[in-house]
Order: sequence, then C-alpha cells, then structure tokens
Amino acid sequence: MPPDFSIPKEVESYIARVERHVPGVRDMQRMAGLLLAENQRSEADILVLGAGGGLELKAFAEMHPGWRFHGVDPSAEMLDLARATVGTENMQRVELTKGYIEDAPDGAYDGAACLLTLHFLERELRLETLRQMRRRLRTGAPLIVAHHSFPKEDGGQDRWLQRNAALLVSGGFDPAKAEAMIEVMKKQLPALSPGEDESLLREAGFADIELFYAAFTFKGWVARAG
Repeated sequence: MPPDFSIPKEVESYIARVERHVPGVRDMQRMAGLLLAENQRSEADILVLGAGGGLELKAFAEMHPGWRFHGVDPSAEMLDLARATVGTENMQRVELTKGYIEDAPDGAYDGAACLLTLHFLERELRLETLRQMRRRLRTGAPLIVAHHSFPKEDGGQDRWLQRNAALLVSGGFDPAKAEAMIEVMKKQLPALSPGEDESLLREAGFADIELFYAAFTFKGWVARAG
C-alpha cells in the first residue's frame, strides 16, 4: 500500500524520502526526460501519472520549455506539493487533476510517464492502468515507467530486498528500520518481476520495450504505443 498522503508528515518528508530510497533518482528523471524527447514534437503534450510531489514534472518542464504537461494524482496534498516543487513560472504549462488515470483527459498525448507508482498496484489494476494510458497516447508515442521490480524465484525476492536495505544502511539509514522495511515490502508491495512487467506492457498494447534504468530493486523501461 502507498503511504497515506493525507498525513502532513508523509507529504513533508516525501522528497527527502525519495532521494534517499531511490538510487540515482534525479538522473533517472533526466533520462526519462531525454527518452520522452526522442523523435518528439517541439511542442509536445505529456501525461504524467502519479505526479504528486512534482519532481518529474519539474525535471521535464526545465528540460523542455516548449512542452505542456497534464499531471494526475489521487492526493490533493501531494498535488499541492507538486505546485510548490514545479514553481510558479513552470506551472503555467502544467495542468493538474486529482484522481486516477480514468480521470485524465482522452486527448492523444505525445508521451507519458509513470514513475515510482505502478508497484503499488495489483497486477490486474496495473494492466488496466497501462491500457488506459495507451488509449491516451498517439501511436508511436513513448511511455516511460520506473518502479520496484525484482526476481521472485530461487530466493530472488529476499536477496534483492536485502541488497536494497544494505544500500540504505550504507547511506546512514537505521539498520533496524531497514530490516523492518523488508518485511513490509514483502507483505504489502505487489511488485512484479521484470519479465512480468514487460509482459504487462506488451499486453496493454506497447511495443519496442527497452530497459533503461536498473538500480537494485528498481527498474525502468521505455516503450512505444503500438
């Protein structure tokens, strides 16, 4: 289950928590911005699902001053944080919607991103979310996704979660809290294996699927709307 973003401290700590827990998150966002720009129009319309917090919106807007963005997130508090993160000038090119993918406009977007979100969704809901994103993209438009994804067989889940915890501890995170996080993730996070993630993308109507980011338990892919 995702954090409860109706709790002020969860919102206030979000950016620092992401930067601590997701290896190379700023570089990953910049890579996503570069991949979105491949074979792209100079004045593109980009859909960002799970846009609360505003980190990727800010990165994309600064990289591409001619683009417009539509961000969707179910948390009003996180959308408020997104407005503050993106800043007044860039917000002139950003529209935000409180809700889920079905609440996004039906326009033919030139690209889409969903970062650090899909791992919270069970398989069938994840598939439907990807299908809804495909419906909103023009043919050939890029989709960028990144989230927890790690092998499950032959002890892979324990091995990779332990490695992830060790990385946190090496950065000064409390070892006991890191160990506790492993159990929470095993019980509550419906993460898939990389193979399952790629299969879902294909099933949802995407092609040309390529891995562009791998950082212990996190993986990221670029795909094209088929």
